[in-house]
Amino acid sequence: MFHMINLSPLLLLLLLLNHDPIQMTNAELGCDYSNGNWVYDPTYPLYNSAQCPFIEHVFNCQRNGRRDRTYLKYRWLPLGRCRLTRFNGTEFLQNFKGKSIMFVGDSLSRDQYQSLLCLLYTSSPGIKYNETRVGDISTVTFSDFGVKVKLDRNVYLVDLVPKKIGRVLILDSVARKSAAWLANDVLVFNTYAWWNRSGASQPWDFVQVGRKKLKDIDRTVAFKTALNTWAKWVNFKIDPAQIKVFFQTVSPTHYNGAEWDSPQAKSCKRETSPVLGPVYPGPPPPALAIQKEIIRSKINNTAVRLLDITHLSQFRKDAHPTIYGEFGGSGMDCLHWCIAGVTDTWNEILFNHLFQMPLQNSLM
Repeated sequence: MFHMINLSPLLLLLLLLNHDPIQMTNAELGCDYSNGNWVYDPTYPLYNSAQCPFIEHVFNCQRNGRRDRTYLKYRWLPLGRCRLTRFNGTEFLQNFKGKSIMFVGDSLSRDQYQSLLCLLYTSSPGIKYNETRVGDISTVTFSDFGVKVKLDRNVYLVDLVPKKIGRVLILDSVARKSAAWLANDVLVFNTYAWWNRSGASQPWDFVQVGRKKLKDIDRTVAFKTALNTWAKWVNFKIDPAQIKVFFQTVSPTHYNGAEWDSPQAKSCKRETSPVLGPVYPGPPPPALAIQKEIIRSKINNTAVRLLDITHLSQFRKDAHPTIYGEFGGSGMDCLHWCIAGVTDTWNEILFNHLFQMPLQNSLM
């Protein structure tokens, strides 16, 4: 039998006063960092890109001749009471001692991987490291802490296998790389940018599902099939007590000015400031809904979190390499991001998920 407890109005008031919602942690608030505004902050960027040895030519905008620096001075401010703690490389290295994190995906994963390396390296002057590459996997080990940061160049997440008939993209298998994935404490997955490639830039000749091999397939169907394969692998193979998994959402491009109410703009060239938020004028990339639906409906593993960087990155039409990237004046890169820049914010959000509002089964 249950008994009702009567609280006096005074006691009830004291209880409420002692539970100040402003003092609630990010975990208690269930923070969503994906919505907010970019605010000017003269203390940014978090590091000097000239002092980071890991930045490839394609991302190294300042070294490649970009003269303006205003795009470096913005900080992401989430809406509501959620606080995005500034990235602390020393804290990351200390809390992550003896552990490894791997980014798995395309060149946007490489972008974020190199950003994280810069954030860690510049936080500890004189830190020792060694760098190796075996096949598609690069590893930087910060030996003073035993911290490994890895990159697996795997643009589809599913298997791409050379066979007698040609290169075969197997949509229902991740067997070739999954053993290397499981040897890490944190995994950050990403795939989308390559799914619509065709012609000479398409790295496969046939698509295989089951025993059926096709010369081509509807790319949305292929994308969904591959994500479902990955989701099944996560559900079956990932032990949430041992490994944390993040899926990074679509990174937006800026080739159509109509999306930010500048229909005359055909690219991000000469853009030097972000779109003011919190509402972005253009629509989200169609793939975002697919990614969110599969994470929501197909993943039943508590180890998995969505690293939702799409909306916050849409505002940053100013932060791409443009002509200061891989191809210089002969190209226009509104796909990748300058380092330092937006990918540092992606890693700030990752840092907050790992150390400020950890998963229920925390490794840290």
